[in-house]
Amino acid sequence: MSLSSTIMDAMKIAMKEKNQEALQALRSVKSAILLAQTESGAKEDLSEEAELKLLQKLVKQRKDSAAIYKEQGREDLAAPELAEAKVISQFLPEQLTEDEVAVLVDEAIGQTGASSMADMGKVMGMVNGKAAGRADGKTISMIVKQRLSN
Repeated sequence: MSLSSTIMDAMKIAMKEKNQEALQALRSVKSAILLAQTESGAKEDLSEEAELKLLQKLVKQRKDSAAIYKEQGREDLAAPELAEAKVISQFLPEQLTEDEVAVLVDEAIGQTGASSMADMGKVMGMVNGKAAGRADGKTISMIVKQRLSN
């Protein structure tokens, strides 16, 4: 089942339950999917990898917005952003823990023979490929920097 049809099913449920936060989040996902399809000129659905990247981007946007609102003391605006991020996150695969990401980073460093920060791009590329939507780039980057700076 494609992400589009899954989102549509979830939207129907949210409408029946009159869950406005979930409905708004799901509508934004649907809109982003349609926009991505028209940008690429594709008539068919997006690839699973593209869908995962899109969902990660939407979650990250909401978390970043919530952080900015919290810095400005606007909890009233931060709460809906975090609620939407939680709804969108339900469609992502289970996220890896930092320890699991560290294991992937160590494997990638061993395979590439990376020894300095100059090799960070190689390691990041390999780990991103293996993690495939199950870890955010910020966490991966932080762990890679720690390992290569030692």
